[in-house]
Amino acid sequence: MGCCFSEPVDFDGEVNLYHFDLHRAVGKGAFGKVRVVEHKRSKKLYALKYIDKTRCIKQKAVANIIQERRLLEEIDHPFVVNLRYAFQDDENCFFVLDLMLGGDLRFHLERKGHIPENVVRFWVAELSSAVDYLHRQRIIHRDIKPDNILLDSEGHAHLTDFNVAIHYSSSRLHSSVAGSMAYMAPQVVSRKGYSWQIDWWSLGVTAYELIYHRRPFDGRNAEKMTQSIMKDTLKFPGRESGEDEKEREKESWCSDDGVSALRAFIERDPHQRLGCKPDARGLEDVKRHPWFRKIDWDALESKTIQPPFVPDTFIESDRTDAKLAYEQMKQANFDVSHELDEFLMVEKPLTHSKRKANPDLEKMKPELRQLEEQFTVYDFTSSKRLSYYPHNQPIVALTGTESGDTDRTLAGTIIATQTMVERSQAGSPIQGLESQGGYDGGYQRHQMSIDQQRGYTGSEVNTSKEDSRSSIQGRRGRNMRIFNTNNISIRHNHGRPRKRIISQVPENLL
Repeated sequence: MGCCFSEPVDFDGEVNLYHFDLHRAVGKGAFGKVRVVEHKRSKKLYALKYIDKTRCIKQKAVANIIQERRLLEEIDHPFVVNLRYAFQDDENCFFVLDLMLGGDLRFHLERKGHIPENVVRFWVAELSSAVDYLHRQRIIHRDIKPDNILLDSEGHAHLTDFNVAIHYSSSRLHSSVAGSMAYMAPQVVSRKGYSWQIDWWSLGVTAYELIYHRRPFDGRNAEKMTQSIMKDTLKFPGRESGEDEKEREKESWCSDDGVSALRAFIERDPHQRLGCKPDARGLEDVKRHPWFRKIDWDALESKTIQPPFVPDTFIESDRTDAKLAYEQMKQANFDVSHELDEFLMVEKPLTHSKRKANPDLEKMKPELRQLEEQFTVYDFTSSKRLSYYPHNQPIVALTGTESGDTDRTLAGTIIATQTMVERSQAGSPIQGLESQGGYDGGYQRHQMSIDQQRGYTGSEVNTSKEDSRSSIQGRRGRNMRIFNTNNISIRHNHGRPRKRIISQVPENLL
């Protein structure tokens, strides 16, 4: 009879999957899953997001994953899902993140129908703190929506999913279209150039949807959605003439101050938008609005305020140990089908596996080598958080074709595709989508931006020269950027592939 031993874990070496015990799967994305894990030494629970390298390469999302990894290293805030560890093995790239047991706001919105105003106000206050922090780090999230906001077990809101986030420069505007169209600001859909102000618009649209269980703008296709965002009057249920009795009852859902705040967030002029006014930018502008008058901001940011809504996962107890957290996890707001897929062997289960010793980088495919070299190890207990803006590592833009495998679709045509990472099923289908054509965003060759370095992003459409001229792309016709309007993603194909090297940025510019 044989005996099976597990080798001792080297906690003093680089972090790897052997440092964690694997628990249940709680989420699923385009390239892998999210699983609860427990660090064997600290006994702390985390969320493990793992990315299948093969799928990632096939979808031309390598640069996207690397960019998300770099951005997360720069961030540490109480209302953001923070990165704690990053590493890879031969098959997967791993993000170890703060564990949120309360589910996303889309889950709670669909379950409850609409969210009480006082709860939404509390969440918006917390998220305003997070957005202001990101902007001070020169980061634009670009995809704020209920799906990308997670609750912890006590009911605090946290911003997550940075796969289309970028750094911004005060000296130039961006014109690439990224995110989920229903939440995009007019400056994004019009392609006339935008900066950090767009996040405040998206936060306002999110707040509106949470309160009224409908979006302020809608359209059956990209063109109609754009027209709605650009021109439609912002209406508030229960406050419009000609409404039936059922609609008039919704007037009580939002106070006058609440309506005023929503109008201020969803303001088409970015200089007049709440959070963007020149005399008090960001959080200071939000704080002085009457809707937030009663918020104790110091207590809010220290998380000493009792949230007005507590998810069902929370168990009343004085205990704070890992066992209690695991008991909460078993009651969490997660889809059990993620576990069932592995149980039924629909998908290969995640297992601990040793890496190949000293892999030969020269023999690797370019994309795999790029992951190997640039998806670097991170350990929050020993690593110093770094900024990559402007980052000081040369990036090779792999845009040359290696075979005759070409997508013959005309450049500039928008094609409805399967959504890559989209949990929300709300919204209208897209049919017969066509490019709006053209853009008004300027391209400044001398500006070094993350847009120029990052290349393909998994949930983005790139229609601007500043991104497409020096992005990390794949084979011709496969260098696609994807966003989605409601729950349908859209892709763009760009022009002839090239290969170039973005030179190293001198240290005196950092």
